[in-house]
Order: sequence, then C-alpha cells, then structure tokens
Amino acid sequence: MSNELGGSLGLGPIDQVAYAVEDLDRALPHYEALYGPFEVSEAPLEGCLIRGTVADCTLKLAVNNSGPVEIELIEVLEGDTPHSEHLRAHGEGLHHVRFRVDDLEKRLEVLVAAGCETVFYKRFGPTVAFAYVETSKALGRSLIELLEMPR
Repeated sequence: MSNELGGSLGLGPIDQVAYAVEDLDRALPHYEALYGPFEVSEAPLEGCLIRGTVADCTLKLAVNNSGPVEIELIEVLEGDTPHSEHLRAHGEGLHHVRFRVDDLEKRLEVLVAAGCETVFYKRFGPTVAFAYVETSKALGRSLIELLEMPR
C-alpha cells in the first residue's frame, strides 16, 4: 500500500502505525512488552467532521516514540468514530497508518480524486489538522491518516 500511495499520490513515508483498543489500560502492558513505554493522554475533540456529520468525541491515546515510526493506541471514551466502527466490525488491532503532509486540503483533493473518502477530519488552526481517509476498493478500503503540523 505505501508504495502506491507514497509514489503516485505524493504522501511520503509512513510515520505512525495506530491500533484501536477496547480498553487502553488493559491493552497497554501487552503493547509495552512489544514496543516499550507509552505516554498516555486524553483528547477531547469538539466539532470534528465524522462521515459528513459534525460531532464531538473523546479519545484516550497512548503514544510510543522510541523507534523511527510512532506507535499509537486509541480507545474511544465518548462518541462514535472510525475507531468505534473498526472495533465493532473487526475487534481490536491495526487501525491506520499515518503520513505527514504540508497541505492537508491539497492532499485530500488528490486522494478523493483517486477514489478515497474522508471519514474523520479536524482542523485545530491554520497549520494543524488531521484527516482519516478510507482508501479506494482497489486498496482494500484501508484507513490512512494525514497529519498537517509544523515539523
């Protein structure tokens, strides 16, 4: 997936792998055994665009930056998000990979033109935003995240 997306769609290298979990406190020891220590925080997100509807949600996140690719664990505390959908349909496990981009809206235009759909979006200010994109059927309807944030 990364070669096709990173090549013709100009996304660059993957910088994060994220997992959806039902209960972060229960899952954390297992992931720490694999990746090392995580930093845990809560993220209340107001006014997100989730599958075309403006909604609020709260996520509990655990992040590990000990290697070249960030590892993130995500538990949904409030709201119905793509993470909730994944947990209902597939259970816990790999949820998405993330790419850093300089111009989120420009990348979204390219991806939508290639048959992808934006399913989760939030802009925090002029230089910080994220979007989850469901890839085309040809790429298995996988989720990718785009993150626009100064490096």
